[in-house]
Amino acid sequence: MAINYNAKDEVDGGHGSSLVVGSHAGPGNAIGGSGPKSRRPDNTAFKQQRLPAWQPILTAGTVLPAFFIVGLIFIPIGIGVFVTSNNIREFEIDYTGTDEKDPCNKCLLRNDTKPCICNISFTLEQPFEGYVFMYYGLSNFYQNHRRYVKSRDDSQLNGDLNSLENPSKECEPYLKYQDKKIAPCGAIANSMFNDTLELFQKNESSLIPVHLHKKGIAWWTDKNVKFRNPPGGNLSEVFKDTTKPINWPKPVYELDEDEENNGFINEDFIVWMRTAALPTFRKLYRLIEKKGGLHPTLPVGEYLLKITYNYPVHSFDGRKRMILSTISWMGGKNPFLGIAYIAVGSICFLLGVVLLVIHHKYGNRNNSADIPN
Repeated sequence: MAINYNAKDEVDGGHGSSLVVGSHAGPGNAIGGSGPKSRRPDNTAFKQQRLPAWQPILTAGTVLPAFFIVGLIFIPIGIGVFVTSNNIREFEIDYTGTDEKDPCNKCLLRNDTKPCICNISFTLEQPFEGYVFMYYGLSNFYQNHRRYVKSRDDSQLNGDLNSLENPSKECEPYLKYQDKKIAPCGAIANSMFNDTLELFQKNESSLIPVHLHKKGIAWWTDKNVKFRNPPGGNLSEVFKDTTKPINWPKPVYELDEDEENNGFINEDFIVWMRTAALPTFRKLYRLIEKKGGLHPTLPVGEYLLKITYNYPVHSFDGRKRMILSTISWMGGKNPFLGIAYIAVGSICFLLGVVLLVIHHKYGNRNNSADIPN
């Protein structure tokens, strides 16, 4: 049996095809046969691109108001952000010691294992009010290098005992040392910043230490979710079969006397492990709480920065900085955002004025040249 049909009926979607019984039917026309499949898309609005669409008609009446509105919104926002950024107090000291007259020059090329201490005096000409944040800054340090970023074991840092005994191979070549597994392993942990910064206020002939808080500097999610100490209570017992990173002066369980800030949950360590995106960066080091009443946190006057110089930067031509900064609702000092808003708003407003003049000058001429119906 074979089926004979009219092409017109197929196109029209009709079902009135006549059946003709014959013995010379081809395999493609037989019932149940597997004829060649059509590559034509389904006759749907989506596949045939017949979905309803809307396209705006760009006229002077719609484009010009948009330019003026963007300009009138962006310029005030930019001015507000720029003024807020300028009101943030910031003071920076470069203590690398590359200049022979610098107090820390004696520590720059020092190879002795003993710590080198240098003192830098400075003056604050403006008071710092509210919370003051102390940062350390590094330059020409590429924490964003692909192999450097991957050189860590997040399971180990999360307190997994199996990863403590068998760290990830991503930590190579800082996986083990003297047949003992390194904890924490990897290049990021091995290069942890270890300078010590202390701040004193000069008062006639005496030095008054400024209290620096070392807790509360890490992200809450890092401190409570991503980083955990291995279970077992006594950290020295838990880490007894491991060894410290090669460049560390002491093991991870001796980072702090406070149990809530020791081991993998040490906040200085957590802050360092969050890698920076650019080669010049700063990381939060300490927090100076605001004083009660009307007294500024850091009043105008003479100060002394005491530095225990441990971290070498001469080998990669880097620089080290200490930054004191206040913050606002928009974060730290960053004038670029305000300048960007002002620039974009000004460009849009000027374009609106130029296009308005062009439309006023040539618009009527174009309308008069139209062919009447």
